[in-house]
Amino acid sequence: MPDFPVSAEVVVVGGGVMGASTAYHLAQAGVRRVVLLEREPFFGQGATGRCAGGIRHQFGTAVNIQLSLHSLRMLDALEAETGRSALVRKCGYLFVLTRAADLAEFQAHVALQRSLGVPTEWLNADEVRRLARPAEFPDALAGTFCAWDGQADPYSVVMAYVEAARRLGAHCLSGVSVNGVETAGGRITAVQTSAGRLATAAVVNAAGPWSAAVGRMAGVPVPVVALRRQWLTTTPLPQLPAEFPFVIDFAQSLYFHREGEGLLTGMSNPAELPGEDQSIDPEWELGHLEAAARRLPLLEQAGVTARVAGLYETTPDAHPILGATPLPGFYLLTGFSGHGFMHGPIGGRLLAEIITTGQAQTLDVGALAYSRFAAGALTPEYHVI
Repeated sequence: MPDFPVSAEVVVVGGGVMGASTAYHLAQAGVRRVVLLEREPFFGQGATGRCAGGIRHQFGTAVNIQLSLHSLRMLDALEAETGRSALVRKCGYLFVLTRAADLAEFQAHVALQRSLGVPTEWLNADEVRRLARPAEFPDALAGTFCAWDGQADPYSVVMAYVEAARRLGAHCLSGVSVNGVETAGGRITAVQTSAGRLATAAVVNAAGPWSAAVGRMAGVPVPVVALRRQWLTTTPLPQLPAEFPFVIDFAQSLYFHREGEGLLTGMSNPAELPGEDQSIDPEWELGHLEAAARRLPLLEQAGVTARVAGLYETTPDAHPILGATPLPGFYLLTGFSGHGFMHGPIGGRLLAEIITTGQAQTLDVGALAYSRFAAGALTPEYHVI
């Protein structure tokens, strides 16, 4: 690569939403030599490009709710800031609860969300059934709904940040893999790449499901494992109401939302073993479709237009790792456990603040520090799909 830089102030590894957002916010903050590296031929082809595009405020911890409050506002303002729209569609998220054991947790979480300014509604069983139509939930006990939630387009968000970062002088390079991280005297000195050596004193590990491997290159254990998740889209379903929300059968981790003129549906496999396999599991797909058709019989009239399998980057408490590590100059922005796309905008801003000023300015993210694992200070997120 003839124009490959020989040095950088900060090297960002991973060209999905986290890496693109970080590169942009670093350049915006005045860091002049930012290099973003993506090993795939195009940006956003990894975990970001294989996600369902959901955006929501409905979480069970204050820090995740606050991340959403900031990040979703940033998505609304993305076109004004960068020139490219995030294609936000606020159809609302409807969590349908069919297990008595979930009711108290969700009631407490609704109270927390409302205390932070999120207008989540608590619905009784009849209200859930009306809002979910034509999906069928005879066993619904209650549910929650937030009209601020919905969908955005992952590709548009990634490219908005890449294009804006380039305009600010950042080098955003795809087709370049990172093969090693050099250190001397207990500090970062360079990264080794497929295009050559790149001297730097700071590396951001935003490699998503592959962040543990990048951590090993630097000698920093990263408690992130990859889990396969898959979904599919259907042929047009004209009977589906235009206002159909993003419906989540929480007990089954089964979800539906409109996708063009058809439907997108997915279901998490609780028995999935950690690994980087992104092929379609046909046996699991069959079980998923059977469960989906029981909830939404309209699916029996549809064909499948596309199948996608991607990876969640999961941590032990389903919260991200954001900030510095014991190795000076080595930073983490990873482990979002299935909600990384929606928190990418604020994640990149916060990490840029930490790198340039020494601490996050927009939001206190001490609860997401790397040190929490050694201290055993874990608070699991309940709203995991």
